[in-house]
Amino acid sequence: MRALAIAATGMSAQQTNVEVIANNIANINTTGFKRARAEFADLLYQAERAQGVPNVEGGLPIPDGALIGLGVRTVGVRNLHIQGPLAQTGNPLDLAVNGRGWFAITGPTGEELFTRAGSFNKGPNGELVTNDGYVVQPAISFPDDTVEIVVNETGSVYAKVASQTAPQLLGQLSLANFANDGGLEPIGNNLYRETDASGQPVTGVAGGPGFGRIHQGYLESSNVDPIKEITQLISSQRAYEMNSKVIQAADEMAATVSKGIR
Repeated sequence: MRALAIAATGMSAQQTNVEVIANNIANINTTGFKRARAEFADLLYQAERAQGVPNVEGGLPIPDGALIGLGVRTVGVRNLHIQGPLAQTGNPLDLAVNGRGWFAITGPTGEELFTRAGSFNKGPNGELVTNDGYVVQPAISFPDDTVEIVVNETGSVYAKVASQTAPQLLGQLSLANFANDGGLEPIGNNLYRETDASGQPVTGVAGGPGFGRIHQGYLESSNVDPIKEITQLISSQRAYEMNSKVIQAADEMAATVSKGIR
């Protein structure tokens, strides 16, 4: 009975949906996290009666036919790169991008990675690093006697040292854009990797055409909406229950047939 297999694909799809929702809710307070959405497509259709073919020679074509769908499958889990709300922290090394753009990071293997989580810190040699110790690119190092750090909206980094009255320019942070942000591969730790689907990064200055501005003392919060996630969770749970009811009904129908044969 095909209903058993069809309903099973529906239960599997809703299980994937719940897993995606669970990950969204788990990261509701993760800095720079982008919520994901599971996307589905119907499977092949089995033709019981072809449409558009005359029933008899010289007759008109059959208008509808009989095509039976074989279920559903997961076609992708899309990360929705929508701007998250900015939360003020007061930390001078917390940087948030308001608009498009990614911070470039050098990973532990030398690979270039990207992040929206601008909760940066100082490394052992004064370099600007992430919470995992990965160096932010372009590399910027702060003098040991730095008493004040200023990062303007275009990413210029200034430091005021104890021996000088005027702040000195240490470097310029740049941002990277992609033709398809959804094609970036999430690898954990708030980091993303370039793929063929994302396209190559286009580097520019914050505040320039197509690039967002950098705000010092702020962090971009997760863009997860808890009300929307709970609503999606309830909907997915109901869909899972309905598919299980189909399996139960198909099983009872099969049992009725087997009892009749006896």
